[in-house]
Amino acid sequence: MANEDQDALAAEWAASLGADDDEQDAPAGDGGASAEGESSDDALAAEWAAALASDEQAEVKKEKEQAVLAAQAKVMDFKDLTDEAKAPRQDSGRRELDFILDIPLDVSAELGRTRLLINELLQLGQGSVVELNKLAGEPLEVYVNGKMVARGEAVVINEKFGVRLTDIISPIERVKQLG
Repeated sequence: MANEDQDALAAEWAASLGADDDEQDAPAGDGGASAEGESSDDALAAEWAAALASDEQAEVKKEKEQAVLAAQAKVMDFKDLTDEAKAPRQDSGRRELDFILDIPLDVSAELGRTRLLINELLQLGQGSVVELNKLAGEPLEVYVNGKMVARGEAVVINEKFGVRLTDIISPIERVKQLG
């Protein structure tokens, strides 16, 4: 719609310029005083016509570029992967665990526990004995990230302490410990 208006306006300007050119070619009857005024109007009209033609050419060029780009554009048709995503994988057991193999965990072995008052804690010194809640010979408890997962006995390996696991806690027992 805007292009049609500009086309009509440009045609009117061109027609008026053509008519003005015809009038200028004819001799002026009043000595040329009006010819100078008309020539400045003609120059202004010529500038407007040139500007409108330039704008029209720019829009036509832009429309052609858009048409070329639209012709080059492709409509993509993507396959629906919903069913494939919901389908179980054949090797899913191994693939699902691979990404968690490098997660660090805190593992600790506990010999026993006790509760002390602050006063008792402050009275501790070198050589003091702290009585634990475990009996001698009872197994150590092995915790992973604060949750008990096994029991075992203390061993010495290359002058370092270690724990030989004697009992792994079943998943049912672990759930009971949570409650």
